[in-house]
Amino acid sequence: MSIDVNKMRNIGISAHIDSGKTTLSERILFYCDKIHAIHEVRGKDGVGATMDHMELEKERGITIQSAATQVTWNNHTINLIDTPGHVDFTIEVERSLRVLDGAILVLCSVAGVQSQSITVDRQLKRYHVPRIAFINKCDRTGANPFKVKTQLREKLGLNAVLLQLPIGLEDKIEGVVDLIKMRAVYFDGDSGETIRYAEIPSHLQADANKYREELIDAISLFSDELAEKYLGGEDIPEEMIHEAIRKGTLDEKFVPVMMGSAYKNKGIQCLLDAVTKYLPDPTEVKNYALDLDKNEERIELFCDEKHPTIALGFKLEDGQYGQLTYVRIYQGALKKGDELMNTRARRRFKVGRLVRMHSDRMEDISEGSPGDIVALFGVDCASGDTFCGSGLNYAMSSMFVPDPVISLAITPKDKKSADQMGKALGRFTKEDPTFQTFVDPESNQTIIKGMGELHLEVYIERMKREYKCEVDTGMPQVAYRETITQRADYNYTHKKQTGGSGQYGRVAGYMEPFFDADYEFVDMIKGGSIPNEFISSCDKGFRAAIQKGTLIGFPIVNIRCLINDGQSHPVDSSDIAFQQAAIGAFREGYNKAKPCILEPIMKVSVEGPTEFQGNIFASLNQRRGIINASTEDGTFSRVEAEVPLSEMFGYSTALRGMTQGKAEFTMEFMKYGKVPQSISEALIKEYEEKRRKEQR
Repeated sequence: MSIDVNKMRNIGISAHIDSGKTTLSERILFYCDKIHAIHEVRGKDGVGATMDHMELEKERGITIQSAATQVTWNNHTINLIDTPGHVDFTIEVERSLRVLDGAILVLCSVAGVQSQSITVDRQLKRYHVPRIAFINKCDRTGANPFKVKTQLREKLGLNAVLLQLPIGLEDKIEGVVDLIKMRAVYFDGDSGETIRYAEIPSHLQADANKYREELIDAISLFSDELAEKYLGGEDIPEEMIHEAIRKGTLDEKFVPVMMGSAYKNKGIQCLLDAVTKYLPDPTEVKNYALDLDKNEERIELFCDEKHPTIALGFKLEDGQYGQLTYVRIYQGALKKGDELMNTRARRRFKVGRLVRMHSDRMEDISEGSPGDIVALFGVDCASGDTFCGSGLNYAMSSMFVPDPVISLAITPKDKKSADQMGKALGRFTKEDPTFQTFVDPESNQTIIKGMGELHLEVYIERMKREYKCEVDTGMPQVAYRETITQRADYNYTHKKQTGGSGQYGRVAGYMEPFFDADYEFVDMIKGGSIPNEFISSCDKGFRAAIQKGTLIGFPIVNIRCLINDGQSHPVDSSDIAFQQAAIGAFREGYNKAKPCILEPIMKVSVEGPTEFQGNIFASLNQRRGIINASTEDGTFSRVEAEVPLSEMFGYSTALRGMTQGKAEFTMEFMKYGKVPQSISEALIKEYEEKRRKEQR
């Protein structure tokens, strides 16, 4: 069955933790007749929300993996992806946004724009994803959607305009006023499934007129015809208003603001109408691929089945039947039996089983239309691979993958766990590019790296449950870096004479701090004092030297190495000789350049009742935090600070203890900063002791 591509929407639900994304997606599934009963995220019925299908997700009440499903609303097909809110699982959001055409940005009507809302908005802007804002939780005490709209404008710089007003707030929420049709909308029935229209309540009439005026004024920028009618005082047809809102939304110059309460089943059907009316179909989004045969020239793709197939494998999952690859089809169609080429691995494969996902359940299909999101079975590939049909050699541009900031040593408890651990790590690193693993050559320990404590905790828990693999964990390790603070010269000669030809190379120049990149190599050799063929050997030597600094053995960043003199020998000079000379020169200069240690600084946002604000300040100051801002909003306060990652271990437990479990925090990597002298000395001493032990 072919789907009309103009009636297809690929959308994601993104938001800060606990804004109600999964509750909202559960309601969408219910109203679209995909499920017959509503289950809650932390449900008492033990079932849990449909989109949180992992046991861990049900227990913790959080989303860990993005889940995909397809629903139908008003003859429109909607591919829906529910994404996690925790910054630790940011890659899940990145890869979902990479393949989506539109998004619903969910905000809590009490907390408003929170730290993670800002991160999600930045990701939406990075991939140019148009969005609708949905102010959820209007039934909570302290709900204020008007304040949230102002924050969308001030904190996120969005042209946010209300399309609805609430009828009653907090426990009195009854429905919404539709500012386009100028009528009240109520949601009756046990689950809000019966929509009832009525006159606008008299006490809201003046507000409704005022906000409608604001709406028409804002959208008149996107339609000359509408602007003329508005200025002439004429009636504006409803269709014209929808067209202007759609145009502004697709140009990312306008954000329609809807509101309601997913938990109380209010406002969801109106939101689904807005998704079909204002968010783009796959043909309205420009997508490009890089032609690998033509020096990565950008090629525009067409969402049309007459063109050759191009699809992107954006997410992998290892299930009981083997590897499942989620695929977004950008051009052409995907049929069973088609032969495609994985352009990264240069391997051809045949499309075997093709399925459509509904959270963790699947339905077999025979073909996927252009613009669709489907899943393939049994394809050996990595996350982010491009699949092309009929001789094309294209690659879709890759997604942004942040570097891990925390690592942990893990040791299997017994032989059986050791075998299983290898399998688990192999699968997790393939599925999640921000989760990395390696064996430390010095201590021979297996090290896992990730985006935060919760990230690594979840993977260790998954090893236990899915692979029956018990592991002991060491102390969390921070990803420190080393750098230099001043310019230093070097002039080093590498000489080695053994029987036969020896090794000879001299490298001279200087190193200096450089803040535009982690490393830069500059060749200023004149008169051929180092022959051309050995210049790249010097670069290789420097690159090898920056892998491990001499202070505490971490990589060296923000450094520029320049060579301006040297010497070679007609017989004894070689690639390896100049690599060794560059390494020696680097070490000579590095010790003179006053090296120092850098540590990851996190942007931390703590939210909780105002009565605990003093405790929160004190706890962040004790952890070497610099407080940047604190905002109070009635009984609720938010503190934003910069805190070194090394001081944040165990903070969640401490925070719960000092605020009676009422505060929560989020953190994300911000920058690298210099470590204070006393801590630097302790780290160097610890590193030297560790090395002495290993040498014994």
